[in-house]
Amino acid sequence: MQLLTKTLRQQLPPLYATEALGDDALVVVKFFTPWTNWTWYATEYDPSDRLFFGLVEGFDVELGHFSLDELEALRGPGGLRIERDLYWRPQSLKAVRTRIETAACPECR
Repeated sequence: MQLLTKTLRQQLPPLYATEALGDDALVVVKFFTPWTNWTWYATEYDPSDRLFFGLVEGFDVELGHFSLDELEALRGPGGLRIERDLYWRPQSLKAVRTRIETAACPECR
């Protein structure tokens, strides 16, 4: 599977372009590991450095940069690779954070 298609590359704003939007920034693409709970939500992309900015859900949930090269190089059990959520529809960082928080605390609903 191609993690970043030409269409997605065109939809992702350059790094720092949505900084002023805060949680209203749009998550354009979602990547995940099928063998763990790690998920990456990309809001911006720099094609020259192949570097994303967005929300990372792993040991913690935090904003930061992550590399397309590293995502493509990761291998899991049996050679599993990072996948792109083919059914993802762009939504705000706020909506993603709310979903993550709700999943972490079902009694908080």
